[in-house]
Amino acid sequence: MKFASEFRDPVAARGLLAAIAARADAIGATRDKPIHIMEICGGHTHSIFRYGLDKLIHEGIEFIHGPGCPVCVLPMARVDECVQIAEMPGVIFTTFGDAMRVPGHRKSLMQAKADGADIRMVYSPLDALELARRNPGREVVFFGLGFETTTPSTALAILQAAREGLGNFSVFCNHITVPEPIRALLGDPDMRLDGFIGPGHVSMVIGIHPYDFIPRDFGKPIVVAGFEPTDLLQSVLMVLTQIAEGKARVENQYARVVPEHGNPVSLAAMAEVYERRPSFEWRGLGEIDASGLRIRPTFAAFDAEQKFGIGYAAGPRNVPEIEGCACGSVMTGRMKPTQCPQFGRGCTPEMPLGALMVSSEGACAAYWQYAGARAEAV
Repeated sequence: MKFASEFRDPVAARGLLAAIAARADAIGATRDKPIHIMEICGGHTHSIFRYGLDKLIHEGIEFIHGPGCPVCVLPMARVDECVQIAEMPGVIFTTFGDAMRVPGHRKSLMQAKADGADIRMVYSPLDALELARRNPGREVVFFGLGFETTTPSTALAILQAAREGLGNFSVFCNHITVPEPIRALLGDPDMRLDGFIGPGHVSMVIGIHPYDFIPRDFGKPIVVAGFEPTDLLQSVLMVLTQIAEGKARVENQYARVVPEHGNPVSLAAMAEVYERRPSFEWRGLGEIDASGLRIRPTFAAFDAEQKFGIGYAAGPRNVPEIEGCACGSVMTGRMKPTQCPQFGRGCTPEMPLGALMVSSEGACAAYWQYAGARAEAV
């Protein structure tokens, strides 16, 4: 595969692993005193385990899995509200497939669909727009979920609906942003983090400068990385080099895809359609200031929260986690998936307690699929 195989070259990977080992030894990283590097993005977590990088890398490097899975950080109250909208008469509720099996307090969207709700998986908000065109007598609601990667496509769908006057289309907006939870984690005195691998796809939209506060305010290096094995290994080496030099800055390993200042078309669409929420609830992190987006009043006709009086429009909801579920601790790097007493026992992909086991970017799903933890748990 051109443009992929060269980033999976075993010779290059071995060279990077050797360079990482030499750098780790030089700065005194050991199994007992490791360098803690958080990969923010769940896609990076899956790549690390898919290619066995956690086993190949120097023993003095410990990967910490961050909150970069938008399905995983979704609080149960939001799932409950999705089900509530979907069960309303005359509604076609549309969502990305990742969200279908995430447990709510009462049921998941998959269970609601089995109970008769008209819930349809789509690949794009444009699919939901087409459903609205074909079903003028039905309310079509799109579950707007994701970080800055998916936020522009939802914004463009709202703009298109406004141009066409599709009054039966709306978005239940739960889009969130990456920098704010990282600031929250760095402000936690119990977190031991020495550097970050920054999210590639998010950065493709927002650029690299939204992370400037990490080295400036907290003195930690961050390297925006691609998703192939040599991308990740080179990014680790770049983080270690900054630590060895006693420096902290934002670097862009994924420059072949990520522009320094992001994608101006996407950023313009986002600015036109959304505004910051005062705060937004994150699973495992609680309410974080200015970390969520809501639809501007100009486009209130396409805002499902306003149309149905649900979500934050109805006031915050405090729904407790399922007893025994440790998603919050795993997602914030305080616990490895296999340290959760429910992993592979009370929580499996077939019968999940939490989102991390069913999301395609969930840390528990990565351990289950790639890390041999599945066999250990059975």
